[in-house]
Amino acid sequence: MLAYYLRLGVRSLRRNPVLTALMVLAIGIGVASSMTTYAVFRAVSANPMPDKSSRLFVPQIDPWGPQARADGSDVPDALTYTDAMALMRDRKGERQTAIYPVSYTLIPGDVSREPFHVNGYAAYADFFPMFEAPFAYGNGWDHAQDDAHAAVVVISSQLNQQLFGGADSVGRTLRLDDHDYRIVGVMANWNPRPRFYDVNNDDAFNDPPDFILPFTHAVDTHTDTSGNDRCSGTTGRDPGWDGWLRSGCAWVSFWVELPDGAAAQAYRSYLQGYAAEQQRAGRFHWPPNVALLDLTQWMQYEQVVPPATRISLLLSLGFFLVCLVNTVGLLLAKFMRRAGEIGVRRALGASRREIWLQFLAEAAMVGVAGGVGGLLLTGVGMLSVGLVFDPDIARLAHMSASLMGLTLLCALVATVVAAFYPTWRAAHVQPAWQLKSN
Repeated sequence: MLAYYLRLGVRSLRRNPVLTALMVLAIGIGVASSMTTYAVFRAVSANPMPDKSSRLFVPQIDPWGPQARADGSDVPDALTYTDAMALMRDRKGERQTAIYPVSYTLIPGDVSREPFHVNGYAAYADFFPMFEAPFAYGNGWDHAQDDAHAAVVVISSQLNQQLFGGADSVGRTLRLDDHDYRIVGVMANWNPRPRFYDVNNDDAFNDPPDFILPFTHAVDTHTDTSGNDRCSGTTGRDPGWDGWLRSGCAWVSFWVELPDGAAAQAYRSYLQGYAAEQQRAGRFHWPPNVALLDLTQWMQYEQVVPPATRISLLLSLGFFLVCLVNTVGLLLAKFMRRAGEIGVRRALGASRREIWLQFLAEAAMVGVAGGVGGLLLTGVGMLSVGLVFDPDIARLAHMSASLMGLTLLCALVATVVAAFYPTWRAAHVQPAWQLKSN
């Protein structure tokens, strides 16, 4: 019977090509706008480390007190150098690392090539296993090299390709500004989106870092942060680099890996105790104000998902709803024009269930056609999404098998749902009235 209903549907759709085209176009445009914005939203809101997000945490410590935040601002999203080093020394987590972004001028070994600017991070050895960074050659450095302030570096696969043609460069020398670094590892293609470990420096969707080097060595060479730094009440700090390190400016990101909920609760207690100790020592003059957020909470706190993507998604869903309402009207007009045909079928013994199935099959064909059209329009939308969103965000959206399947499924389900009322009206046509009037 399904094949029979589909044949009837094809005949009916071919009898009214203009009306059929309008319904298919409405469904296609509506689902394409929704899927295009959904692809962008999914890309920027995806969990970058779903297998470890519940074990990665960001500690926050208020270094300024409520008086400095009288304007209602939050606790800073970074730590002062003093607090970060205290947490590193105490090592209360399974793994931990302080991080800050740095920039250098790279001087190629080939004198015929011009120096160029590179961006990277200063971090500790735990950075690589904690964030599961993959390696093409070599590996990261170890804790002993952290303690020795070693001049070593891990470079990206892109920089390795640019400098060494993609060959194994472990053991070779890289010159950054006036310092030489020994390459100990080359990372494989790795750039989690969003770049969760640096969202507080507005680098969530940028290109991958060119290198990562030891935090301790970066501090030794007086390498300033290329990211954000927030200061409050530090106008009287001592001059020079040491004065900057001792200041109350917050510029060091900090991550800690904890194995379970009990360890997380213990770490919160540790932060409370540390802040209370600083209060007793006279450094803080306010009750302890600390927080410990896991990766998902941290992304929400930092509002990683741009508001424009949420608004665009809501608007596109609203537009899709309008398209469906129009489709309901078109289907209702189409089905009710066939009231005489329905009356004859009912008089010949067709049940209301059979009328339901016939017209739902016809609506499903419209949904499939609209889904195919929606796929084509979604592809066009992917090519032009950069006209609406920031290029760094727009390039994250792409067509995938899951998105194609979701587009077809949404078009089919939405059209069948939209057809429920018109089909109900068609199934309740009174055959006696139709036979009398015809």
